[in-house]
Amino acid sequence: MGSIRRQLLGFVLGSFVCAAAFLGLAGPAAAHDAAESSSPAQGASVAVVPEQVSVTFSNNPLGIGSSFSVKDASGVEWADGAVEIVDNEARQKLKAGAPAGQYTVAWRVVSSDSHPIEGTFSFTAAAAAGGAAPAASTAAATVPAIGTAQPGKTAAPEPTGSGEPFQWSIVIFAAAAVGLLATLAILARRRLTAGSDDER
Repeated sequence: MGSIRRQLLGFVLGSFVCAAAFLGLAGPAAAHDAAESSSPAQGASVAVVPEQVSVTFSNNPLGIGSSFSVKDASGVEWADGAVEIVDNEARQKLKAGAPAGQYTVAWRVVSSDSHPIEGTFSFTAAAAAGGAAPAASTAAATVPAIGTAQPGKTAAPEPTGSGEPFQWSIVIFAAAAVGLLATLAILARRRLTAGSDDER
């Protein structure tokens, strides 16, 4: 009797560890998207203020919850209109008449796995907006340190009221684990009962 109980207990514990490991591996499998480059590049000096700024990601971000803030050295906002998502690139147009000087861009998008990611970069323009910038000045360049994605950090709700999509995968995995453990407990109980009857 004691041997049967020990075997069943070991089986149940082993199954629980496997279920926990399965749930733990589900997180890394859904890695968050990352920013790969920006235009202008981080710390770049451009001839004139560009008509738009953009960030390129490792995957296509969702078309909801995206926002860009483009401010000059005095804190004036120059972002104009909504963010445009084209494939894996998020673009933000700037208002006309932006002055020369340093600009700080703060971006936020919802990655393809429905988690918000955000970052910042800056650039300096030698002249005010109005003239066409040289092609090389606005070309996207790889920026390893453009800004670390922060999946755990969520910003204030968007004015449009769109919220972050619910993570159903976590609920499904948890329900599967609970169901597995419940089934194992029932089987263990039946085996203990059968073992008791046999010993009689």
